[in-house]
Amino acid sequence: MAYFGGVKLNLKLRLLVEHDKETGRWSAVFPELPGCTSAGDTEAEATANAYKALELWFEPSPLPASSHAKWFELTVT
Repeated sequence: MAYFGGVKLNLKLRLLVEHDKETGRWSAVFPELPGCTSAGDTEAEATANAYKALELWFEPSPLPASSHAKWFELTVT
């Protein structure tokens, strides 16, 4: 649970894990987060890799902002 400006945030994401019969590998995709995907040789590995991809997807990247802009940082637990 995270708080932003006194408001409680509840973030729920879906993870789609599928086995690819052609490659014999597993894919893991967060449908609500474009480009946040991963894979693995096992279902467990694909899932673990997906959580690492999720952390990277939410990692802040430098963005230019005007001098009138305010930056806020959120932590979702």
